[in-house]
Amino acid sequence: MIEKYLKQLKSLADPGAVAGMARFGINPDNTLGVSIPALRKMAKEIGKNHAFAQEFWSSGIHEARILAGMVDDPGEVTAEQMERWAADFDSWDVCDQVCSNLLIRPALPTRRRMSGAGGKKSSSGGQDLS
Repeated sequence: MIEKYLKQLKSLADPGAVAGMARFGINPDNTLGVSIPALRKMAKEIGKNHAFAQEFWSSGIHEARILAGMVDDPGEVTAEQMERWAADFDSWDVCDQVCSNLLIRPALPTRRRMSGAGGKKSSSGGQDLS
C-alpha cells in the first residue's frame, strides 16, 4: 500500500544531507536525507492513516518512521504500539518528531505522562515512554 510513498521518499534522497545529519548526532543508518518540510508535505497528501503508519514504521527507513508519526491517527494508537515504537527509537530526531507529532496529542486515550511521576524525563517534551 505504501510502495508509492517509499519510492517518493527514495527519489528525494540526499546523501549530502545524511552526512550533515550525522554531524548533529542523527543515526545515518537507513537514512535518506529527506527534509522535514518534504515529509510534512507528504504527510498532508496522505492524511491520517493508521495502517499506513504501521507500514511506514515497519520499513525501518529513518524518514518513513518520522512520516509514520505524522500520519498515524492518535485515536488508534495503543499503549503497546507506543512501547514498541519507543523501543525502536535509534535517533533523537525520530524520537522528537514522533513524540511531538503523535504521542503527546490529547486524542491519545492511552497517553502516559511520566514527567513528575517517577522523576524520569527525556529530552523530548518531558515524555518518558519506558
